Amino acid sequence: MPVIDSATFEELKQISGADFINELIDAFLDDTPNLLKNLTTALAAGDIDSFRRNAHSLKSNANTFGAAELGALAKELEFMARANNLEIGNRLEVLKEAYGRAAEELQRMRT
Repeated sequence: MPVIDSATFEELKQISGADFINELIDAFLDDTPNLLKNLTTALAAGDIDSFRRNAHSLKSNANTFGAAELGALAKELEFMARANNLEIGNRLEVLKEAYGRAAEELQRMRT
């Protein structure tokens, strides 16, 4: 599975325009570390609502770019929080690693 689905990315690029895609990438790369930090903080505090909201935002943002693995991991965490379950094991670390791969690929895809 590619880190970024090229068809989804190209569709976004076509819709947004070649110039605006870089701004979208930059916003994603700027915002996602904050979402990851919020997830870590919410997990430590046992704040299920905040954890769910941040996982949902990350899922949506990742899927917009075609970062399927990252989106799927965030979706899993969102659904766990919806079930009032924050026993996530190492899934947050796996999510952070997936973000790192997606971020590297998106940097390369800038126009």
